[in-house]
Amino acid sequence: MPDLEAFEDRLKKFKYRGKDVSARRQQRIAANLQLRKAKKDEQTLKRRNISLFSNDLFSQEPVKQASLILEDIIKGVNSSDPMVCLMATQAARKMLSQERNPPLKSIIEAGIIPKLVEFLKVSLLPNLQFEAAWALTNIASGTSEQTQAVVKGGAIQPLIELLSSPHMSVCEQAVWALGNIADQEFKDTLAFAFHSNTQEAEAGDGPAFRDNIISNNAIPKLLDLISTNIPVTFLRNITWTLSNLCRNKNPYPSQEAVLQILPTLSELLQHHDNEILSDTCWALSYLTEGHNDRIHHVVAMGVLPRLVELMTSPELIILTPSLRTMGNIVTGTDQQTQMAIDAGMLKVLGQLLRHPKPSIQKEAAWAMSNVAAGPKHHIQQLITCDLLPPLVALLRNAEFKIQKEAVWTVANFATGATQNQLAMLVHSGVLEPLLNLLTAPDLRIVTIILDIVSFFLQEADKMHEKQKLCLLMEEVGGIEKIEALQLHQNCHISHSALNIIEKHFSGEEDGDSLPNPGLRV
Repeated sequence: MPDLEAFEDRLKKFKYRGKDVSARRQQRIAANLQLRKAKKDEQTLKRRNISLFSNDLFSQEPVKQASLILEDIIKGVNSSDPMVCLMATQAARKMLSQERNPPLKSIIEAGIIPKLVEFLKVSLLPNLQFEAAWALTNIASGTSEQTQAVVKGGAIQPLIELLSSPHMSVCEQAVWALGNIADQEFKDTLAFAFHSNTQEAEAGDGPAFRDNIISNNAIPKLLDLISTNIPVTFLRNITWTLSNLCRNKNPYPSQEAVLQILPTLSELLQHHDNEILSDTCWALSYLTEGHNDRIHHVVAMGVLPRLVELMTSPELIILTPSLRTMGNIVTGTDQQTQMAIDAGMLKVLGQLLRHPKPSIQKEAAWAMSNVAAGPKHHIQQLITCDLLPPLVALLRNAEFKIQKEAVWTVANFATGATQNQLAMLVHSGVLEPLLNLLTAPDLRIVTIILDIVSFFLQEADKMHEKQKLCLLMEEVGGIEKIEALQLHQNCHISHSALNIIEKHFSGEEDGDSLPNPGLRV
């Protein structure tokens, strides 16, 4: 018989057994780092190669072009001649804008950052402010240490002041720079995820830089830049920067900051531009990671119907974060989950479980598992929306990482279902693909499946249907697989398999009944 205490410990990872989802969230962060890294690498590359996007500055007489080496740049930025400073700063910016391997380290080691920060404050020379902000933007797009060099150089406050510049080009470049500084948290997360033998994530500099930006009143200035006639390219970068300010949960951004940003995010969610929609959805996904009160702030904005609509988008950059956000919301309270269901989430989830992209299948299965972890009327709505057939298809044919999410869904469903709902689950065809996964190399998944099987048999016994279930398991080769696991090198797995065989397939009935491990509070 499987150890009930061990089963209870695993149930604590479900939504309503202790609400300890931190471990699963860390797994999800690690699993999606490559997707986010690719997304942010693309954005960073775009920022290093921007063209002159506005003629509010460059309709003036252009600066004389000159090819300067690093030594010339160092001399130039320290000159007392403003035009020489401008030419040197522009040369530095062009070096830093190389598509491949820009010399960020060399520029930092040359001690140029303090001069660039100083140039941000020269309001009489907006061209110089622009070039300096652009150079700092590209430095801040580098490694964590390179971003730190920009912050330690004192760039945050003058960059925020530039958000009030009368020159749109200067404003936009300051927005980019602040976005790259706030993006530090992503770099810290990436470094942590691939750091071996690390047990706990360190806070890093990401939240400190983010909070530094927020505490210097950047959010109202960013929001004031948004108008009906703002160029879409500018609005994209404001949205991206706001998204980065929503990031990091160690600690979370302040409630005051979140409440400042949310109304604008709600408006941006109605925009037609794909990049703006993508970053808005990512912002909402960051804000819904964690505590129920944070989910409440987002849900209270009335954005759920729009998020469900965006879950039908053919654009992966929109679909992924909108699905992530809704998946986060259904980790919340029963009421918050019901609001997601009422918004039509489950009606869309079926097609996402069948999506051609494995990453979407995995996210959809994870979202379904959290709905399945809810009360019986949520489980019934999964059945009503005909989500059992695609669940069985994932168990049977999907990649293993998706099959694992599907196994969790079955476990959550089974331990919270009524007897009638449990019977529908068994008769949906879930048993054969579930038992086939007993040969998987993942010990945790094998253990969960054995616990599910034990629970199925226990409940079938209560309904006087155990003999039928045993015959069904025999027909699909399940008994042989369980018997083979009696010799498994993992003691818990072998013990669980032995208990199932002895209790339910030995030909002897001892009358004992396994206490229901699915009781919920």
